[in-house]
Amino acid sequence: MAKVALITGSAVRLGREIAFHLAKNGWDIALHYRTSTKDVADFEAELKTGFPEQRFFAFQADLGVIDQTQKLIKQVIEHFDQLDLLVNCASIFEPSAFKETTADSLIRHSQVNLVSPFILMRDFANSAVNGLIINIADTRITTNKSDFLSYSLSKKSLWELTKMAALELAPHFRVNAIAPGAILAPAGKDQHYLEKVADLTPMKTPSGVISILKSIDYIIGNEDLTGQLIFCDGGAQLL
Repeated sequence: MAKVALITGSAVRLGREIAFHLAKNGWDIALHYRTSTKDVADFEAELKTGFPEQRFFAFQADLGVIDQTQKLIKQVIEHFDQLDLLVNCASIFEPSAFKETTADSLIRHSQVNLVSPFILMRDFANSAVNGLIINIADTRITTNKSDFLSYSLSKKSLWELTKMAALELAPHFRVNAIAPGAILAPAGKDQHYLEKVADLTPMKTPSGVISILKSIDYIIGNEDLTGQLIFCDGGAQLL
């Protein structure tokens, strides 16, 4: 039987790319979404058509709501009878300068970007004999810039959680993280924006989603790897 992966935020953008990549490599996929109902329905249909021998099913949950988050792992395992890989990809990304950052902004970012991954990791560890966890962090965790304070702080904390979980859950679970740089243009921006951002990095070119997918393959294939962070940012973390 094929292995099962749950990717949070897998209806759109990076989560969708990860889900499709894993499907191409033979994984059954639990597709998580919050409000992207049409996107996830179209994507689920595309996967079922393209990979008819595999299993795909969409699960709705608002990761900003604890009760909904705490039901997700149970729902996935009840449907697929197993879970082998959890990719915490869903996140909130909003600008918030230090002096303008509100408590509400901190709480919302923390809930989705840190607390919900913790709940899912905990529930996965309590529900399966072994498994693999990959957390999507951000190259911003290496800096102290505060233009996206709530987001950056939550991702810094996610990386610390990754290391703590790797130690606590070994040897039955491996827990690693990937820190992307400018891989996809934000809403309202285009490829030119990515190129301008990437030009400020040592490698001078956008990393692209392929760097994330290759890193996921490496983590999956290296059974000795845990508690590690892979940067996919064209060297931005060096600056």
